[in-house]
Amino acid sequence: MKMKTSIFCVLLLLFSVSSAEDVNLRVKGATHIATTDENFICATLDWWPSNKCDYDQCPWGEAGIMNLDLFNNILINAVKAFNPLRIRLGGSLEDQIIYQFGEQQECSLMEKQSDGLFGFSKGCLTRKRWDEVNDFLNKTGVKFTFGLNALNGKENSIEDKENWVGDWDPTNALSLMEYSISKGYKIDSYELGNELCSGGVAAKINSVQYAKDITQLRSLVNLLYRNANTKPKVLGPAGFYDKEWFDSFLDNVGHGVVDGVTHHIYNLGPGNDKDLINKVQDPFYLSKIAQTFKDVSESVKVFTPRAGAWVGESGGAFNSGGKNVSNTFVNGFWYLDQLGMTATFDHKVYCRQALAGGNYAMLNTTTFIPNPDYYGALLWHRLMGRNVLSVSHEGSSLLRAYAHCSKKGHGITVLLINMSNSTTFRVSLVNEMHPDKERGSSETDTMREEYHLTPNDGNIQSEVVLLNGTPLKLTQSLHIPEMNPMLVDPSSTVKVKPNSIVFVHSKSFRAPACS
Repeated sequence: MKMKTSIFCVLLLLFSVSSAEDVNLRVKGATHIATTDENFICATLDWWPSNKCDYDQCPWGEAGIMNLDLFNNILINAVKAFNPLRIRLGGSLEDQIIYQFGEQQECSLMEKQSDGLFGFSKGCLTRKRWDEVNDFLNKTGVKFTFGLNALNGKENSIEDKENWVGDWDPTNALSLMEYSISKGYKIDSYELGNELCSGGVAAKINSVQYAKDITQLRSLVNLLYRNANTKPKVLGPAGFYDKEWFDSFLDNVGHGVVDGVTHHIYNLGPGNDKDLINKVQDPFYLSKIAQTFKDVSESVKVFTPRAGAWVGESGGAFNSGGKNVSNTFVNGFWYLDQLGMTATFDHKVYCRQALAGGNYAMLNTTTFIPNPDYYGALLWHRLMGRNVLSVSHEGSSLLRAYAHCSKKGHGITVLLINMSNSTTFRVSLVNEMHPDKERGSSETDTMREEYHLTPNDGNIQSEVVLLNGTPLKLTQSLHIPEMNPMLVDPSSTVKVKPNSIVFVHSKSFRAPACS
C-alpha cells in the first residue's frame, strides 16, 4: 500500500512540474498584413566613453565608437555574418559631437562635465576616426545610419533651459557630408538628433522647429547626392512617441521629406529593476507597448504614407540594460517578441541597442563573443521574409507566435516563443485556406526545418545558447558557427519545450501571399 502511495506521489509531482498542451496555430496566408524592410534587423553603436556609469557599474568599457576596436576579428566576423547588417551610430551624446571637417580644426576629447548634457562635455569626431569607421563599414558591408548633431546653432531658451531654440546650423554636417562623398563612403541614411521630441530627455526642440530643421537636412541631401540610387534616406525624429508632438511634426514636415519615422523604446524600465527578469517573461506586461507601435504606424500612414515607421533604438531596460538579464537567454523572450510585434504593426526596421556596449549588448563588451540575442537576431535575419502574416491560437498566453513568408525559399517561417517554465506546447500549423488539411502541408514529402533555441543547462540566465541541443560557439577561426536546422516530418507537431524559442520553416505550407 505504501509503495502504491509513493508511486502516486511521484507521478503527481512529475505532472505538476511538467505538462504538455496541444495548440492549433491558425495562419492566414491569403494576404499579408504588413511588410518590413529587407534588412529589418538593425543594431546600434553609441558614443559613450568608458566612464559612462550607472548603478555603481561602468558597463561600456571600450565599446563606445571612439574607443571600439574596429580591427577585432570576432567583431568583424559577427557583423559580416548578416550580409548585410544595418547599423545605426547615434545615442544620447550625439548632439554634443562636432566633426573635424571644414573650418573645424580643433578636436577635443569628451570629458565628464557636471553641467553638460548627460554629465559630459562636447566631444569631437576626428577625420582619422571617421576614416577608420568607414573602413570597418566597407569591410563588413554594413547599411549605415549616421545620427547628426541637431543642436548646432541652437541656444537654451531663457524660460526653459531644456528647450533649445533657433535654426539648425548645417555647416559642420555639410563639411562631413562633402568629405564623405569625396572619399566614396556609403551612407544609407542620415538621422537628425537624438531624443529631442516632446519632453526630451536632457534637451528638447519644438515640433514645428524640428520639422523646419529636418526639411533643411533633406534639402542638403538632395543638393549633395544627385544620384537617386546612392542618395541617403532622411530619418527622424529619433525620440519617444508622444502623439501630439509627433502629429504636429509630421503635419508640418510635408511629404517626401522623411523616409523613416524613428521612435525609441525602453519599455522595461530601469536596468536596476529587481523585477526585470519577471517582466521579460510576462506576456501581459510585454503587450502593454503594442498600443504605441499601433499609434506610431497609424500616424505615419495618415501624415506621410510614403515613409515607414522604424524603431530607431531599443534596449529594453534603460541606463545600459540589466546585468545578468539583458545579456542572457531570458532577454530573448522580450527581444524576439518585440521583433514579431513591431513587424505586425508595419514597422520597417528595428534597431537594437546595442551591438556592443552596456549590459544590453548583443556582443560581449570586452570579448565580442556573441550573447544569446545575437543568434536570435541572426536567425530572424536569415529566415523571416518581408511579408507578415496573421496568426492566432486559443492556447496559453505564454506561447507567443508570429509568422512571415520565408526569406529563403517557398513556404512560411513561424516564430514560437514559450515563456512557460513547465509546459511543452505541441503546435500544429493550420492553414486557414485549407482547414481540412491538417497543418497546411501540400502533397509533398518536404521535410520541415526547425531551429530550437534553449539555454545552457536549462539556466535562463545563461550567456550560452543551444541550437537543437548544441552550444553555439565561435569556430577555431573565430567565425560564427553554422546554424543548421533539425529536419522533421511535416505531418508531426512542433514540440516547443519550456523556456525555449523556435523558428519553423515550413516549405510546404501554401500561402498565396508568399507566392
